[in-house]
Amino acid sequence: HLVLGSILASLVVLLFMRNWRATVIAAIAIPCSVIATFAMMKALNFTLNSVTMLALVLMVGIVIDDAIVVLENIFRWIEEKKLSPMEAAREATAEIGLAVMATTLSLVVIFVPVSFMSSISGRFLYQFGITSAVAVMVSLLVSFTLTPMMSSRFFRRVPGGSAPHAASRGGFYARLESLYLRALAVALRHRFLTAALAALIVLSSIPLYKTVRQEYTPGNVDEGEFEVRLTAPEGTSLASMNLVAETMERELQSVPGVNLILSSAGGGGFMGSVNQARIYVKLRPHDERLFTLERLWRETLKGRPWAAFDSLPQQEVIQEVRKRMRALPGIRGSVSNIGGFSFGGGRWEIDFVILGAELDRLAEYADTLRRRAPEIGIVDADTTLKLDKPELRVEIDRDRAAALGVETEHIATALRTMVGGDERASRYYDPTVNDSYDVQIRLQQDQRRDATEIARLFIPSRQGGLVRLDNLVQLVPAETASRIDRLDRQRQVSLRAGVAPGFSLADRLEALKLEAAKLNLPAGYTTRIAGKGRELDTTFREFLWAFLLSVIFMYIILASQFE
Repeated sequence: HLVLGSILASLVVLLFMRNWRATVIAAIAIPCSVIATFAMMKALNFTLNSVTMLALVLMVGIVIDDAIVVLENIFRWIEEKKLSPMEAAREATAEIGLAVMATTLSLVVIFVPVSFMSSISGRFLYQFGITSAVAVMVSLLVSFTLTPMMSSRFFRRVPGGSAPHAASRGGFYARLESLYLRALAVALRHRFLTAALAALIVLSSIPLYKTVRQEYTPGNVDEGEFEVRLTAPEGTSLASMNLVAETMERELQSVPGVNLILSSAGGGGFMGSVNQARIYVKLRPHDERLFTLERLWRETLKGRPWAAFDSLPQQEVIQEVRKRMRALPGIRGSVSNIGGFSFGGGRWEIDFVILGAELDRLAEYADTLRRRAPEIGIVDADTTLKLDKPELRVEIDRDRAAALGVETEHIATALRTMVGGDERASRYYDPTVNDSYDVQIRLQQDQRRDATEIARLFIPSRQGGLVRLDNLVQLVPAETASRIDRLDRQRQVSLRAGVAPGFSLADRLEALKLEAAKLNLPAGYTTRIAGKGRELDTTFREFLWAFLLSVIFMYIILASQFE
């Protein structure tokens, strides 16, 4: 794209200048500026990556601007004032030098403040802004040195009359110049009206800004791949989760556009658990699902060009997958694009946090928002706090235990050893590999999962002898949280979800805040935006400061140059 952009920029110069010599002179500024920027990147230990290459690609159209302005002025002096190329290069560059310097420095003060944003985006934009600023500064140097020198050697005297009759000023350019001069005259005659109109246009940016949807990273993009995640109730076995994954696999294989599937049951990755499954879905290539010129050509050769216009975008496939996923009983599922980088909320677009003290209340508030989510344009909503993990609670009859001489510590130790397993009862030496291993003592799996078997354990007594566990305690089935998250020393629950088609991250966060306000949270319970939403707010706020700094710096530069 860098090479293609350079060629297209040069063709635009040729279209307007209609002079191959001028095109060559202007085009030379592109590689000179880019190659010189490589030296700066090497000095600052930058790499050629997606961020710096993006900066260079965008700068192709900017680094050639200074050369075009200087070049056009030299060409005009040769054509209109009949100066030699050497004299025209010297005089024309001196005449236009202040304006070229002002425009170049104005660009620099736009990119530099953006480079020093402190958010996560700022870490990406640092290399982008510095690379762009250096490329623009190099283009200024090229336009004041290489461009005039080449113009003095490449150009020839152009035959023609005075300025009104210059050969390059006729035809379309003459009509365009006449229209411009009339518009300029009207603006100068009605200065107050022109200034007021400009102010209204600036103020119109406020309502226009609010109409544009805001996201941290582009949403609803067709990357040709996505991920399906399934979550079953706590306590689901690995075999059962595998059956759920296989069922979803069969559903996915029948969805149009799906090319291949890779699934894994039992969680995997950080904080994964047995009751989770992940399925990677790869779609057919873009040129088989969407309209492209290559596809149009292939279908035309087959005698059915209309088939090239039958498109199957990724969002349609995802909607079909969501519809089939809802048919799985008792399963919470989500579909999301595969993210390039994480912001604390993982792959989720929305990460809405509720902070408080009591787990039951936190779960209730989060579950209420989860049920309301489809009504406000939020999909695949799920909560991080689930109070459905099965457990056996040991309720000790303390009076009976005291009478039988059994201490609570001994009950806990016996249960920990037989159910949880002693970490190291002894060591086993294996002479075949010359290594030792820890030996653990633990009940067999079928015994550990059976409350009646656990109740038959014997506990030592201070009075001598052993006492059966079921004489001392009651094993009560219960449910509890699978994990408890904390933020700033407070318990938290996160509502994580995606944005429905037709909406954006910013407006869905506002809608979620309104729904949270309807919960009338008691004192001590607060909400917070995390993940991409937090970075979106931070980045937009810093962009505003960078914009204000750019305007201030631009005024300083223009005021210092034009007094």
